[in-house]
Formats: sequence, structure tokens, C-alpha cells
Amino acid sequence: MKKLFVHSGSIGKLILLVSLFIILPLIIIPFYPEDLIYTPSFLIPGLLSAVLGILICVVTQSTNNEETFTTKRGSITVLFVWLYSFFIGALPFVLGGQLTFIQALFESVSGWTTTGLSAMDVREVPKIFLFYRSFMQYCGGLGFVMVMVMLIQGKQAMSLYSAEGHSDQLVPNLGKTARTIFLMYMTYLLLGTGLYIIFGMSAFDAINHAMCALSTGGFSTQYDSIGVYNSIAIEAVTIFLMIIGTTNFAVLLLISKRKFKQVAKVSEVRFLLLLLIFTVPAVAGSLASGLYISMGEGFRLSVFNIVSALSTSGFSTMSYAQWPAFSIGMMIVLMIIGGGIGSTAGGMKLTRVYLMYRIMKENIKKRLLASRTVSNPYFYRAQGKTYIDQTLESDTVGFIFLYIVIFIIGSLLITLTASCSLSDAMFEFASSLGTVGLSIGLTGPATNKMTLIIEMIGMLLGRLEIFIVIIGVHLSIKHASNFLNTRVRKVN
Repeated sequence: MKKLFVHSGSIGKLILLVSLFIILPLIIIPFYPEDLIYTPSFLIPGLLSAVLGILICVVTQSTNNEETFTTKRGSITVLFVWLYSFFIGALPFVLGGQLTFIQALFESVSGWTTTGLSAMDVREVPKIFLFYRSFMQYCGGLGFVMVMVMLIQGKQAMSLYSAEGHSDQLVPNLGKTARTIFLMYMTYLLLGTGLYIIFGMSAFDAINHAMCALSTGGFSTQYDSIGVYNSIAIEAVTIFLMIIGTTNFAVLLLISKRKFKQVAKVSEVRFLLLLLIFTVPAVAGSLASGLYISMGEGFRLSVFNIVSALSTSGFSTMSYAQWPAFSIGMMIVLMIIGGGIGSTAGGMKLTRVYLMYRIMKENIKKRLLASRTVSNPYFYRAQGKTYIDQTLESDTVGFIFLYIVIFIIGSLLITLTASCSLSDAMFEFASSLGTVGLSIGLTGPATNKMTLIIEMIGMLLGRLEIFIVIIGVHLSIKHASNFLNTRVRKVN
């Protein structure tokens, strides 16, 4: 019994943190007093969550056994807290009369996982709910555990940090790592907000778009997203913030320390630039010929939307309904690839795709070169040279194979539930699984429940890196089964 609830103290602290995130959007009410009527919509779930978190902390204070805490067991805690946040995060939308429960749950999952697909018509949404969606994405991008370890540390912190999918510890002290990341993101948030205001956005739109661009989220306060502004300057600021958001936290730390030579060596950074160099002109040419526009306009559309897809941000400057099939195909591929492995972005991640290329290259070399040839492949991370050993190969191949299988299954299911073409379903599910947020037009206020549920599953798997979800579900079932068997034996 004790083993089943060994992590309850951490769960209590994380639930308290979620309750704070639910209540904080009320800070905008002095600026928009007309939204005062929605105060209970946030206070009720926020306070209930706070009471629950306090009760769990008090009850488990004397029974926690931190010595047995591992990354695998931490997956249960992380999975539970994310699922809890999806549920409790949906309640303000329901209590405020904005969405049905399934739609609200979809909006909550899309927000916390930094996806950006939406079931809301933002033209009719009160300001407090628009801010709440953006704030969810900002907090979800950083991660609940990372924010918690910034404030609270213990023996469980590193296991939870790893279980949430954070691959890098930037400095020796984990709490300092979290504070360093938070400080970097706050700096970029202030910079982005300021630049947006300078180039013509309202202060409200600026803070919302800056939060969502940095978290590679994609929620917008405007129905036509960034395209409504028709401003090259605003698009440039958004591209800058999206690239920051999709860059590995460790690389951002090197940039802040002006270690540009080390940054230039990082394989993931080089691979990102290579992808942009090849895909932007290709898509620009396709758009110019397919939409009958100038090459200059094609490049403008291509740069912004390619960066949005690859960074898994989900902002757009136009509808994709009329885009040529080649451009749509490129967008799907880039959404599947995704952004940096230690960032807020989703997808398979640049590093894994680069490693697959290196593994394939080494495999071909073995067949072409003499059998006695010894190869010791490596790549560069922010921390330095890293050798590609058998464990890394196995993990990479296993993850990518599973990702592709899930992508195929999800796409086929959406063709059934949404009655759409396979290409449209692939675009939409690639966006869900990659936590991108771009839509071909299938997802919106009129989308049916089953399609929303399939996309929600994709978002969860994409945000928590698949294996964390599998481990969490497996261990939860195992513990529940052991608990029930114990109770049955006691009764007998």
C-alpha cells in the first residue's frame, strides 16, 4: 500500500502549483472589469484544487519514502498530474459557459501541451479566457515539474524532472537550472512583448502572442492568427520568438553566455539550419506557382509557415485550404520532425531525426567498406561531443518507429471520424501528435467529439514523449492490480 502512494507528497505539491496557475489569470480583471462575472469560473476550480493539494501534502507528509523514488516511478506522478491538469483546466471554460465539457477538455489539453488547436471562436471569447489559454501554454511549455523544482527541491526532484521529458541539466544544481531557464524565458517574453507593441500590436495581443510564440503554442487572440496584422515586422518578431522556443534550453544558455563557437558546433542547430535552407526555397517556389503569386510573396509565406511548422508553434499567416499538395506534404514532414529535444517544441525532435540519419549512414558504410574498418560515430550536443552508442541507437530507432506507427494509426482513425481525405487527416494528426496547432480546417467549434478525443490522445503522447505515458500507464495498472489482489487475499 505504501509503495502505491509513495509519490503522493509530490503529487500534492504539483496540484497546488496547478491551482495557482488556474487562479492567476484573474490578475487581468482590473484591466477588463467587464470580465468580473467570470471570477467564480476560476476561483471555484482553483480553490478546490488548492484544498485537495494541501490535504494530500498533510496526509502523506509522514509516509513519503523518497529513497525508493525512481524516474520510472516518477512517470506515474507526472502522468497523473498532467491528466489532472487537463481536467481541472477545463472547468473554467465549462463554468464560464464558453464550451461543452469535451470541447473544454480539448482546449485544456491543447493549452497545457502547447499544441494550439482550438474548439473556440476567438471572435466571441471574453478577454480573460483568451489570456487563460495563452497562460496555460506558457506554463505548459516550461512544464509543471520544472516550475516546481524552481521553488521546491528534494530527492525526488531530479527523477520527476527527467520523467517530465527534460533531458538536460544546465548547471550542477537542479533548482538553479530551473531558475536559469525561467529567467531566460521571462527575458525573451518581455523583449517579445515590447517589440510587438512597438510594431503596432495592442498590449493585450502582444503579451498573449509572446507567451504562445515562446512556448511554441500557437493560440492567438485573432481569428486569422498572425496573418490579420499583415506586418512583416510582426512576422519577423514571431519567427524570432518561435526559433527561441524551439531551441534547446542548453543551447540558449550558451547563447546567453556568448559562446557562439560552441553553438555553431551543435549538430541539432546545424540540422535545423540545413532543413530551413532546403525547405524554404522549395515551398516558396511551390506557393508562387500554385497560388499565382510573386516569388517574393512566396518566400514571405514560406519562411513564416515553415518555421511555424518545424518549431511546432502553430501560428499561421493564411489558410492552407488552397495550398499545393507539395507544400502541404512538406509541412506534414516538418511537423513530424519537430523542434529541439530539450525545448518547449514537440515532434520527433531534430536530434532524433539527425541521429537516424547518422545511424542510416553508418549502416550503409558498414556494407560498403572493408569489414575491418572501425567506426566510432559521434555528434555534438550543447554539452560537447557525444558518442552514438548502441543504447542511444536503440532508444532513437525505437522512439521513431513507435512515433510513426502512432501517426499512421491516428491519421487513419481521423479519416473515419471526420470523413476526410487521408492527406487532410495526416496534416491534422501530425499537428496534434507534434503539438503544433496548425489546422487544414478540420478542427474547430463544429468538430465532432471522436475526432477531438483522437487528437487529445495525440497531444498527450506528443507532449510527454510517448514512453513516459506508456511507462506511467503500465506501472499504474500494475500497482492497481497488486493493490486489488492484496485486498482480495485479505478478504479471503
